[in-house]
Amino acid sequence: MFERCPDMRLYRFALLGFLLCATLGCRSTKIAPPVVERPEFARYYEEAGVEGTFVLYDLQHNIYLIHNPTRVDTRQIPASTYKILNSLIALETGAVADENEVIPWDGVERAIEPWNRDHTMRSAIQVSAVPFYQEVARRIGQKRMNEWVKRVGYGNEDTGGGLDQFWLSGNLRISPREQVDFLARLHRGDLPFSQRSIDIVKDILVQERTDTYVLRGKTGWSDSFQPEVGWYVGYVVREGNAYFFANNIDIRKNEDAAHRAGIARRILADLGLIDVTPPNK
Repeated sequence: MFERCPDMRLYRFALLGFLLCATLGCRSTKIAPPVVERPEFARYYEEAGVEGTFVLYDLQHNIYLIHNPTRVDTRQIPASTYKILNSLIALETGAVADENEVIPWDGVERAIEPWNRDHTMRSAIQVSAVPFYQEVARRIGQKRMNEWVKRVGYGNEDTGGGLDQFWLSGNLRISPREQVDFLARLHRGDLPFSQRSIDIVKDILVQERTDTYVLRGKTGWSDSFQPEVGWYVGYVVREGNAYFFANNIDIRKNEDAAHRAGIARRILADLGLIDVTPPNK
């Protein structure tokens, strides 16, 4: 059974790591965050019939909780989770003035109906409108895009494969742990962007806001590989602490896509970080 409030257990693991380092004599004052495997998370993947990995980083206690550690550092295409960094670069370079600037629909009918209309950055990220963000990337341009990806140190930093495709079917790769670390840097303001750009992106990522917590998140799905790649990344701010997470799964049939957010939310709810777990849809 999961504990509803993980703080004391996490504290004990963090303290154990500190004492071990003190006993053995660390050569650096920077202590690597302890990693705790949570095999009980596996039941959610088994029940869903999917393979994947989950990682959560607790900022206050400087500790990782991980399911399937053999996969947590495997880099995969970021798909639409890249919209987070794409938004930051767009705002910083002026490719988009703000979250409310409208980019007109190009008139091309696509299978996902919510994409077939004008969008702002705020509305586009909520429905994960790929055409909007492809136009944003073209406005940024290859040279500036490449410079910013390298400056941030995002994944393998490879923007090859097409300016409007590199995060969907091209060369860019990032691991679940790197996703979490990137989000922690966003939260702390430890990225090479203005506070304005960071604040706007943090605001448009909000999916739930209650009296006790704020949940930010972004899904991703690339059908350019077999198996297809599914993501749900984000973080919860609750009671003065922040918890950053990434769920990465194999998508072998369309129904599997629901488990990107579904599995993550069940784990977050069982850890006491969010109050409710909606239907897995």
